Parts: sequence; structure tokens; C-alpha cells
Amino acid sequence: QVQLVESGGGLVQPGGSLKLSCVASGSISGFNIVGWFRQTPGKKRELVARNFNSGATDYADSVKGRFTISRDNGKDTVYLQMSSLRPEDTAVYYCNVRDYLPYRDYWGQGTQVTVSS
Repeated sequence: QVQLVESGGGLVQPGGSLKLSCVASGSISGFNIVGWFRQTPGKKRELVARNFNSGATDYADSVKGRFTISRDNGKDTVYLQMSSLRPEDTAVYYCNVRDYLPYRDYWGQGTQVTVSS
């Protein structure tokens, strides 16, 4: 069992930046995929960005060029650097770590990001 704790959310003006952190209670180096998802009321949770152990990354089209995901296996931490934030980025952001052999899938409790003037 791995517990994930997100931090770094808050209120920011349009065009501003935030950096989210996700600290794991155990090692994340054994997880092939670490990622960030977001959800707004009444909508499905959507992928924002994910990072593979190979070093490859994958982003939602809406955040490409603005968000950067990274992982520090030594600190068991996943980051999401968000820049040029827009009101439509407002959501609860969730950290996720996942592997398939064996299947393991863990989620954090979420952190609120609000982009508003």
C-alpha cells in the first residue's frame, strides 16, 4: 500500500504559475507510470500528464507547452509545474502511481487549484 499526499494547490491569477507536489509513503521507483489527473464537478476525471520510468512523458493537448511533469525517485515525489494558467485549469488535481505487473494503482486525496482574477 502506498499513500500519496498532494500539496501546492491554491488560488492564482490567470497567467500565473503553481507547482504541485505529490509525496509517496513508499518507493515510487517501482511504478512504471506516475501521473496527474484533474476533475471538475459533474465531469469525469481526466489525464493531465504522466511520466514513465523510461523517461517518456505524455500530456493532454490542453496543457502542452504550459505544464511539466517530473519525478524524483530518490525523494519519492512527483511534481507538476504549471505555468500560464487559465481559468479552465481550475479543478481538483490528483496524483496517481500505477504499474501493471503486478497491477497496482494508487491515488492521492487531491488538491484544489483555482485560477481566477
